[in-house]
Amino acid sequence: MRLRSLRNPAEHSRDGVLEAESTLIEQYGDLVRLAHVVLPVSLGRHRRVLVAHSVVQRALRAARPARVGRAVPPPRQENRERTALERSYLVIVVRDALAHGRRPAGWPARLAPPRALLPRLPLVLGLRLFPRSGSADELRFAQALSALPAPARAAFMLHLHGIPDDTTADVLTEAGVDDTATALRQARVVATEARPGSSVLQEFDACALQASPTDLLRRRRRTRAGGVAALALLATAAAVMSTQQEDSSRPVLPSGTTESVLRTTDLTRVPAGLWDDTSRVDFTAWPARGSRTQDEDLLDRALSTWARPPHGTRVTASRATSTVPPLSAPQLLYAGDVQRQAVVLLYDGQRLARYSEPVSSDGNPGMPRSLTVARVDDADVTTAAAVALTSDRTGVRYLIAPWIAETQTRDLLRPDTLARPLDVSGEGVTRAVPVPPRAGGCDSGPVLQLRSSERIAERHAFLLAGVGDLTPVHLTYTPLPGHGSPPARRPREATGPAALLAWSHHACALQELRDTGARAVNAWDFAEQDLPDGGGHAVWTCARTSTWRGSGEAVVTLRTSGDEPDEAARVVSRERSSAVCTRFGQHVAAATGWRSPKGKWYVLAAGSRAVTALTIDGAVSARRQGRSLSVPAPPHPNVTLRANLSTGGQLRGLVPVARR
Repeated sequence: MRLRSLRNPAEHSRDGVLEAESTLIEQYGDLVRLAHVVLPVSLGRHRRVLVAHSVVQRALRAARPARVGRAVPPPRQENRERTALERSYLVIVVRDALAHGRRPAGWPARLAPPRALLPRLPLVLGLRLFPRSGSADELRFAQALSALPAPARAAFMLHLHGIPDDTTADVLTEAGVDDTATALRQARVVATEARPGSSVLQEFDACALQASPTDLLRRRRRTRAGGVAALALLATAAAVMSTQQEDSSRPVLPSGTTESVLRTTDLTRVPAGLWDDTSRVDFTAWPARGSRTQDEDLLDRALSTWARPPHGTRVTASRATSTVPPLSAPQLLYAGDVQRQAVVLLYDGQRLARYSEPVSSDGNPGMPRSLTVARVDDADVTTAAAVALTSDRTGVRYLIAPWIAETQTRDLLRPDTLARPLDVSGEGVTRAVPVPPRAGGCDSGPVLQLRSSERIAERHAFLLAGVGDLTPVHLTYTPLPGHGSPPARRPREATGPAALLAWSHHACALQELRDTGARAVNAWDFAEQDLPDGGGHAVWTCARTSTWRGSGEAVVTLRTSGDEPDEAARVVSRERSSAVCTRFGQHVAAATGWRSPKGKWYVLAAGSRAVTALTIDGAVSARRQGRSLSVPAPPHPNVTLRANLSTGGQLRGLVPVARR
């Protein structure tokens, strides 16, 4: 975004306003992309696009730098005025975009920020707009960028398009950012992974959009329902006015109005074979399955419970997920009986909702009812491959995606044991998959091992681990770097021998992800080293957890060749809400104390592939060339670590868990 020159209009001058409008349109796309990246991801893809355009369109009215002197200024004065107006537009767009993410004290977490609730132009009815989807790498870039704070995202966009750091800092300060230095530092890390004109920017281009219908199959029904509701509203209002009762100020809508908008007949149902003939393989390709997909009473109860949960209903939601009902009737994925529970699974394009009620012997609906809502936006062939229908003492029963050709289960704690077949009913429901207890020991690590149909991808098998949410977590693995100066390796499916060995030491840690909204975990073996005193070989791993809301955490661990396959790796460091161990934080170094088999203490340190030297200070001081270090030390040494990179920069080692 090399901002083009903007002429500074004379205030109250019609010609000046027209000129300012034309020049704003000239750089409109660049400012919209800036606003779109800064806006909070919680707005959703459609609303985020519309709000980005609204922020930029309103900037014309807010930008009013004063012009003094002659009607036609000399060149130097005109250049200064152009710079002032250019900065004014930047400040306004960044300030307004940041304001959409701020919540007043006491504002409910489940509601969007106040500014995001205000109706603004442009409005789009009947369509959902979103930027073009990119490759898997570009999606990972988008998720990692979304995990950064909004000021850092703003600094990233300005830095990426050549705005100097001092100008960027001034713009952020005027926009209300307090810590501009941190924002610039975070932006530089991200900017090293993207270049101007990179295709990754397509993920954030809110001017090059795709459109999809929201209600193509039910628009006529909704129009008729809206007309009937409007007539009922007018009739009720007229009756209230004619009687002039004291309670005329109460809402005139009947209590069932919300429920009447969501009707069983409006539910979207897709053909059974759609997944085999679509470019979008996710929940939108799931057909309606189950023995009760035609049970209108059950479906009505599910829809009405989502719209207005009755008293006594257990309502739960994954982290950062709203439970408000959808604006239009959702897609039906499943309706049937599973282990004495009637279960309905719905999808509204961004969230899954699972409704369940006990099945009574007399056929009447039992109590208590339950409703669980979870985010699944941007799900793909792996993260949309299974959904938990029921969970009890025997385990979890999953509904498997229609594109899955083979369903197995395996124990992560036993990497040498082959996966075993898992029975799946004709409706796509598995038998119970055991889950480790919430408390106590960890003697098993059951996961799903699924294989996609060859019509989707050849020989594509992957692992999913249930952690208590509606959707299980996708497990991946990044192997050790090669020798010399190897290129960066990318995450791959965790089904090979090296991946299974790494995950056997991290399986029990998955229990810590319960109810966190985790989407995927990648185990990256970033370094290895030989241990002194015959201690064998050590491998350093960074387990990066990403969530549906975009943020995540990284845990660095150390395991040795003397550890049993089911022995948990030692936790060295834990980083929350940072870019560590992502493509935007691909350089990592850590250090820890270690006791050898001979009882001697050492400081062990290691870094990723770009590390060329390590320096430790504290209980012991030393410097070594290379990616690893081992130095004799007193018991339980407390040290700090610095690393030199092949790029010429320096990297601070992660803070050990013991010092937090």
